[in-house]
Amino acid sequence: MDCMKEIESFVSKEKINEHLGKNMTIKFDRRQWLLSVGALVGASLVSCVSRTQRTDIFDAHCHIIDKRYPIVSNQGFIPPAYSIDDYRQQTIPLGVTAGAIVSGSFHGYDQTYLRALLPLLGPRWVGITQVPADVPDIEIASLSAIGVRGLRFNIYRGRIDSVEDIIALATRANSIGKWHAEIYADSSALKPHVAKLSKLPQIVIDHMGMSEEGLPVILDLVDAGAKIKVTGFGRVNMNVPKAIEQIATRNPNALMFGTDLPSTRAKRPFEASDIDLIKNILGPTNAIKTLWTNGISLYRPTV
Repeated sequence: MDCMKEIESFVSKEKINEHLGKNMTIKFDRRQWLLSVGALVGASLVSCVSRTQRTDIFDAHCHIIDKRYPIVSNQGFIPPAYSIDDYRQQTIPLGVTAGAIVSGSFHGYDQTYLRALLPLLGPRWVGITQVPADVPDIEIASLSAIGVRGLRFNIYRGRIDSVEDIIALATRANSIGKWHAEIYADSSALKPHVAKLSKLPQIVIDHMGMSEEGLPVILDLVDAGAKIKVTGFGRVNMNVPKAIEQIATRNPNALMFGTDLPSTRAKRPFEASDIDLIKNILGPTNAIKTLWTNGISLYRPTV
């Protein structure tokens, strides 16, 4: 029920009786009736405003690091633990109510942590995983059934070198599991491959492509339908407000917010003020798209 319909439902003697108590008998004179209506409408307005002002956030990029499941060294780095409880403590006060857990380089090809943690988080949460090129079709289908929505290619950390490999695996994963491809790379390195990548059903670029030099490539990919994660402000080498503005000008439906928590190896971790920055740059309508609508549309959680 929207706010106006809810208020209209109060404005009758019968409804006032219903809301104040079905077993109460109220004898109305005009003054009593007006006071009752005013009180109930006022309460309804407060409730409506409270709900309207609340903005749920979809976190399109976060990591859970649970040492009960395999963690591998990448370039000599092993991250500290970061549990579901750690994540919730930081994000629930911000309004995060749904999101995507992303496999990092330190997860390798392990799927046990996603199989264990996604049910704990619930249907509003999905997974983005990494798999080897020879992953069986049945494994892709099985992971799709638990809420995995995409396949990550970590070019930045050196896990996959060939764009042809990316296209072949991403095409197969989309055909079997309807997965999209997420690419972590300095986007300047993708310049020779924009035409090939643009032919994939859907691609997502992590952390706005990482570099100022790669921003023209990002804009070309946006024109071709790519989604861009507005994440990792403390790890990128670019003018973040300028990049957000330029991407939004091309297509405000391309932007998706993520906390990047726990911000492993970033020069600075995620801060709550990063959300305020997005709101100030984009304005109310496009901020809601970036913080909620665009992510929900792509990742398809149950909300």
